Formats: sequence, C-alpha cells, structure tokens
Amino acid sequence: MNIAASIDHTILKPTTTIAEIEQCCSEAVQYGFAAVCVPPPFVKRAATILAPTNVKIATVVGFPFGYSATEAKVAETILAIVDGAHEIDMVINLIALRQADYAYLQKEVSLLVEVCHNKGRILKVIIESGILYPEEIISCCEKLGPLGIDFMKTSTGYAEKGASIEAVHLMKKHLPASVRIKASGGIRDYATAIAMVNAGANRLGCSSSVAIVSGAPDHQLGGY
Repeated sequence: MNIAASIDHTILKPTTTIAEIEQCCSEAVQYGFAAVCVPPPFVKRAATILAPTNVKIATVVGFPFGYSATEAKVAETILAIVDGAHEIDMVINLIALRQADYAYLQKEVSLLVEVCHNKGRILKVIIESGILYPEEIISCCEKLGPLGIDFMKTSTGYAEKGASIEAVHLMKKHLPASVRIKASGGIRDYATAIAMVNAGANRLGCSSSVAIVSGAPDHQLGGY
C-alpha cells in the first residue's frame, strides 16, 4: 500500500523554524503525504507554499495539554481557518475527562464541530489515549463520537506514552463507523505504521514520515 497517503507529516516542536516548515512542506509534496501538521503561527506560511498542491494544512488547538478554556479553543480554531488550515487537531480538556465531566466535553466538542463544519473543515479530537484507562477511551468514543467529529486521534506525542495497537482497536470497536481514527505518537518506522493501519487507523501523525516511507518494501513515492 501507499502508506504516504495516510500520513500527516508533522512538526510541532516549540522551537520550530521557518526553514523547517519549508522543508516539511517540500517533503510532503515529494512523498505525497496527506497533510502537514504545523504549529499555528506557521499555518499561513504553509498554506502559501502548498497552495498549488493537494497537500492539506493541519494545525493544533489547545495543544498539548488540552486545558485551555473552550472560548480560547474556538478563537484558535477560527484564526487557524482564516490563516488557511483545512484540518484542526484539538486536544480535549483532559482535566474534565479525568473527572468524568462528559457534559463539559460534549459541549466543547460540539462547539468545535460547529465552527469547523460551518467552514467545511475537518475536526480531529485528541484524547491522549496513552495516559487513559481503557474505560475512559471507550467513554470518549461513545460520548464524543456521535457528535459529528471527523476523526478521533490517539495522542499529542507529548505524553509519556503515544499511540498503541490496543487503543486503536478500542477506538475502532466503539466509535461510530463514520468517525475515522488518527494514530499519533511514537510511530517511527514502517512496521509500526502499517500495524496501526491494520489495527484500524485511517491516518497517522508522524515526524519520522520520510524514514517510514523509505522503509516501505516497495518504497513507492506518491508525490504531486
């Protein structure tokens, strides 16, 4: 399979430079990645570089800890869309989750769904599965999945544990069929990437994207 078409080529470190963004965009075009996922201040630059291509622009909201006020997340999302983002990866309020305050989480997610979908954008909801109990992952799927989200995403990559096959299996089992899955965090080689896809992931968030594609048996490029 062409694994590149399932990858969000990601650079989210706090010291990211314009030169690194330009390289990330260039690699996304060369290898045919689905999207680049860049810090909010670089969305406009990435959108300009990638305008002639089919590569999508993704960025993060409430990142990486999720405890920003809902109003702040809405404002971040609106600005990202204005700057040219096609896809929003939003971290849910993990404090609310740990307290089982699903009413708060449902309101937060519903607002972000409305903002994104009114502008024809994609919303990915990050639950940080690596630090959750299995029953919390299941509850996120059952309570947030039906709200119209486009993807549920495993991880930010900043917690002590990222994506796992077990978490992807749980999400696949308990999410509505309409919700896709993005596995992210700790996916650094082709074998791990393909295992995530086989477990049910539709998209992968990776900073080691070039190494993953280069490790594919056929090493086929899908550039534009």
